[in-house]
Amino acid sequence: MKKFKIMNNQELLDLKQDLKKSINFSTIKLEDLEFDNSFDDWFCSDIKLNQDTKDFLEKLLNREKNLLKTYNEEDLKVNFLVPIFNKIDFRDDNRHFRAFYEHKISFENGNISLNGTADFIVGRGFKYLEKPIFFIQEFKKGLEYSNPEPQLLAEMIAGLEISDLSKIRGAYIVGTLWNFVVLEKIENRYYYSISDEFNAKRLNELESIYKNLVFVKNEIIEIIG
Repeated sequence: MKKFKIMNNQELLDLKQDLKKSINFSTIKLEDLEFDNSFDDWFCSDIKLNQDTKDFLEKLLNREKNLLKTYNEEDLKVNFLVPIFNKIDFRDDNRHFRAFYEHKISFENGNISLNGTADFIVGRGFKYLEKPIFFIQEFKKGLEYSNPEPQLLAEMIAGLEISDLSKIRGAYIVGTLWNFVVLEKIENRYYYSISDEFNAKRLNELESIYKNLVFVKNEIIEIIG
């Protein structure tokens, strides 16, 4: 698994001629490649899928698998991703959290400004997002359209700072391939870990994707309380 060590605020500023320049989600860069294994608690959970869920995923995949690589952004979201998100149900009226689509998010600390629109966020809040906790980016057919990693990174940095967390999770999607990510902040430095790929066209890997998302929902419940 890959791990990116992100420069701290001062190091990032030193690279900019204009210290007030806005760093858009689509242009922020990754730096200092390292390697790490930091997904054991996430991917090795004891979550089990019941037969109803297994049947749902198999039926969905059989219906959509021949179109997944040709779908545009909105087709992929509506026909394949949203049914999965709705099945998991990232919404809890009592605990006051839900999923937000195409949501603008920004963070500014006086020197750096991060801003843009996130494809999918789960966080505390109902009418308005108050505490972003989980991000997914970006419903694209392939890397020739755009690279979702830098944009996701910026979203997660903004979300981590807004939510005052030490660790935040996310994922990015390129065609049928999912990569899960973890962003941690330790002593004012960001550590960004990327998992190996999961191919949603393979039923066993789609089931793993689903389990990973259920883990996130359970963790959000714990965080919000």
